[in-house]
Amino acid sequence: MLGDSTAATAGSGPVLGNAEFQFLRKFVLEHCGISLGEHKHQLVQGRLQRRLRALGMKNFSSYCELLRLDPSDELGELASAISTNVTAFFREAHHYDLLVNELLPRWLQEKRRDGDRLRIWSAGCSTGEEPYALAMVLAEALEQHDSKLDAKILATDLSPQALDTARKGVYSLERIAGISAERCRRWMLRGAGEYEGYACVHPRLRELVAIQPLNLMHEWPMRGPFDAIFCRNVVIYFDQPTKQRLFRRYAELLPKGGHLFLGHSESLHGVNDDFELIGRTVYRKQV
Repeated sequence: MLGDSTAATAGSGPVLGNAEFQFLRKFVLEHCGISLGEHKHQLVQGRLQRRLRALGMKNFSSYCELLRLDPSDELGELASAISTNVTAFFREAHHYDLLVNELLPRWLQEKRRDGDRLRIWSAGCSTGEEPYALAMVLAEALEQHDSKLDAKILATDLSPQALDTARKGVYSLERIAGISAERCRRWMLRGAGEYEGYACVHPRLRELVAIQPLNLMHEWPMRGPFDAIFCRNVVIYFDQPTKQRLFRRYAELLPKGGHLFLGHSESLHGVNDDFELIGRTVYRKQV
């Protein structure tokens, strides 16, 4: 049994004892691939105090016991609490420029000839801004090339709250600031009444995006292949062995020439040799 932290409480809530913190470090590494350094002790305590209040728990011992008895049920909530879901529409715009100006026109031309399908995976989609931005440029490319191609975007995440927001597709006007005025008029529906100050994604975008829960550390139901995988600002939480395993699995789902997009602070240098760097945090499978 972990040490009881009932007696040790701070003014704002229960204190996370060292035994509980070490349990949580091991748990999230094993089940989520997230590596927590010793310096994250106070951060984890603050983040999880809110979760304890939501569950009506008085101490971290009870929370750790919940994780031990039923690790799968609380996993998404835990990962959501200790990670930072920072995202935006058209974040790292150069990735979308590459899609619009080069990749999508080439794929649509090649697949029109071969009768193939087009698949993009947004791995770690958070609250949905990334897959819906991808859907905008995909829908525009399909229209421009008068294509009826079977094209879809898979959007996955571990966080139940993030996925709930993504499924609703409703965002404050501040959160859609990264979308151009032209695209806002075309793809976002302005709310009224109780939805004043909000906008909803166009039904066409919903048709293109399939939103599913997925733990990147577990088995994956999809078999690919994907033309591109977006995994941006996800592996910053992972240790080196976890990154290596994950990128090997991505490589298995990409054909030769398939593209992998990472976040601005992420790199495959010294991690994986299956890909070659072809642009800012853009990699192409070469084997």
